[in-house]
Amino acid sequence: MRAVFHEQLSDLTGQLGLTCGLTGEAMRQATQALLSADLVLAETAISKDDEISALSKDSEERAFSLLAAGPAEEDLRAVVGQMQVVVDLRRMGALARHVGNVARRRHPMHAVPVEVHRQFAQMGEIAVALSAAARQALITQNPVAAAKLQAEDDAMDALHQQLFSLLLGSEWQHGVGPAVDVALLGRYYERFADHAVQIGRRVRFAATGVILSQTG
Repeated sequence: MRAVFHEQLSDLTGQLGLTCGLTGEAMRQATQALLSADLVLAETAISKDDEISALSKDSEERAFSLLAAGPAEEDLRAVVGQMQVVVDLRRMGALARHVGNVARRRHPMHAVPVEVHRQFAQMGEIAVALSAAARQALITQNPVAAAKLQAEDDAMDALHQQLFSLLLGSEWQHGVGPAVDVALLGRYYERFADHAVQIGRRVRFAATGVILSQTG
């Protein structure tokens, strides 16, 4: 029975890794749509959230089944961690969809002024990298790999701060509407990164039993 349990847990871990990869792909497409005013890419990123949601729902049901099997303490940490990861992945998919929605709503215009294209391009790259790192941590269940996500999150936070400095500076000439879009988009990327880092924390907890603070 224990061998069957671990096989099912491994299958669930693989599915979560697949879902994590999809969140990164959705954010990559949404970012490209945002910067190039590409409606097709925006729609693709938005629709990918349906696939992410379906996989998340199935993963949640699998995790509940494993939990009902009455796992041992170490296995219980892993199952509970996987259930929490499902929530993080669902939110990451929704945040990528939000970015795609902004690009779609502003089409055929560019959703953000050219002055902030560099920041959003970098935030998109970091988000995709964080998703890939979270996927690797999930698949390998390696706490050392999971710990490395924090550095990328710090870079995201720095870019988010840059955006607010630009919005509050005297050189901002684009009015309130674009400022609101930029502020919201910055928040979407920041939260996407935060959820990826949370996945790393959950992997570390499952592996070590040590509860980590929000600052690591």
